[in-house]
Amino acid sequence: MHNVRMGVRMHFLNRTEELKRLEAVSRMKRGAFVVLYGRRRIGKTRLLLEWASGTTSCYYVADQSTESVQRLYFATAVNSVFPGFSDVEYPDWVSFFDRFVREAAAVSWKGVLIIDEFPYLVEKSPELPSILQRIVDLKIKESGIKIAISGSSQKMMQGIVLDANTPLYGRADELMRLRPLHCSYLKKIMPRFKPADIVRLYAFLGGVPKYWELACEKDFRSIDTIIDSLVLDPLAPLLHEPDRLLGLERPSAMALRPVFDVIGGGANRLSEIAGRIGQPATSLSRPLARLIEMGLIQKELPFGESEKSSKKSVYEIADPFFRFWFTVVAPNRAYLMQSSAALRIKLLQKLKHGLISKAWEDLCRDAVVNLAQKKQKEKLPLPFGPAARFWAGTGPEWDVVSLSVNGEMLLLGEAKWQEKEVTLSAVEKMKTELIKKGIPPIKGKKNYDITYALFVPRKPRGFRFERSGIHVFDAEDIVSL
Repeated sequence: MHNVRMGVRMHFLNRTEELKRLEAVSRMKRGAFVVLYGRRRIGKTRLLLEWASGTTSCYYVADQSTESVQRLYFATAVNSVFPGFSDVEYPDWVSFFDRFVREAAAVSWKGVLIIDEFPYLVEKSPELPSILQRIVDLKIKESGIKIAISGSSQKMMQGIVLDANTPLYGRADELMRLRPLHCSYLKKIMPRFKPADIVRLYAFLGGVPKYWELACEKDFRSIDTIIDSLVLDPLAPLLHEPDRLLGLERPSAMALRPVFDVIGGGANRLSEIAGRIGQPATSLSRPLARLIEMGLIQKELPFGESEKSSKKSVYEIADPFFRFWFTVVAPNRAYLMQSSAALRIKLLQKLKHGLISKAWEDLCRDAVVNLAQKKQKEKLPLPFGPAARFWAGTGPEWDVVSLSVNGEMLLLGEAKWQEKEVTLSAVEKMKTELIKKGIPPIKGKKNYDITYALFVPRKPRGFRFERSGIHVFDAEDIVSL
């Protein structure tokens, strides 16, 4: 990992575990097949190129051209390791890969062949997975060649390698889905930002490294100007990003866009979503499942509820950038196109508190499983499992509920984001309100030991757990994880 100043291109960031696994593949004496997938701009290509930089490799990125043109371009890329490879015209993919294997065997080449955006090739040549299966099964194991395929079309990549009825199912020696980065890595590239500012920026950009890189390219005056320049301005590079991402999925996911529009507009229950879209609820199970698989929508249940039996589920936009875009940009696009920067930022300031608060709650719940670590300045008394919200009817709601790993202690917490400084008296007031709610009626054991926690942007001066009897975690605790 490398730190950068604002205005400097972002270097390869994190992905330590993923890179370690890929390097282990490189050390295999036999051949291997690697599959990497994830949404666009998440860093797949950067990871592959970082891995390939330490090996003798051949890299090719597919596009949407015809099958014959793709082979020509691919053959040209292969020239980097086998000069003259493109001097021959290949009538099909069988002859192409057979020649590649022969060339590799002739010089004992044991490098990495990387095929980026593999779904584009399959779209034009549906037989390609079967051809690649034959190569993987019969050719590369003894040769020492490593073949890696990657793709941004998550549904298509999952179908290619995870569907039990497809040729490449079960063939991968390493199968990785690349997910967004945690906000703690945003601190690595923007060291001048305070922890609370990191949370604010993450609430808009989420964990997509490319968006962070765009934010690093200029020295903006504030987070508001960063967001205006990247997203709200009529010429902003990310103004049409969600439509682009959905449209580039294979098959296209643009038909699913109304789901984001209505959830962004406040509809969270299945019946509400279906009613606003104008479709029966039964028709939404597959679209919602696909968006959940893509990591863009999440199905949320009260803590302790069973997914099979509970009827209390709600749907939220899981990705911070998508949540921001469908809350601020989608319903106000005409206004944004005609407004000055000052008016665009004024609209952002009106709506941003709810977005930051939601992102803060998500970050706090995600952090619970790590808040008993010894290195934490403030830590929980026991290791805890995954946290969730709890709500029931018109009763009170808890932002953070978790059960200790040993099953004896219940954590009850509130995540409060406020711009004004948190004082000791404010902590006491929040503590009183939290305790006043009582114990949520979760299913299972009734007599838990209870520990309470508050999550705020910054701890008040002079705070001590010993004096207050409640754990208080702030943005520095969360960002440092």
